[in-house]
Amino acid sequence: MVITTSPQPVPPSALVDYLRRDIGLSDDALALGVRQSVQEQAPLPVTLWRFGLLSLGQLDQVYDWQERQ
Repeated sequence: MVITTSPQPVPPSALVDYLRRDIGLSDDALALGVRQSVQEQAPLPVTLWRFGLLSLGQLDQVYDWQERQ
């Protein structure tokens, strides 16, 4: 479990859209990830990776995408 000292904001809709469109995550996988990331106060990409919904390569892609935004 990853827990930060500050609450994580709700993931931006652009990130969720990217994960759905470009990474290919299902709505159910995203709902699980968002729910867990809020509960654990952890970043959404890390939570998705921890649950096995993102590979390490995909996690890198997400962070690269976030840097470009």
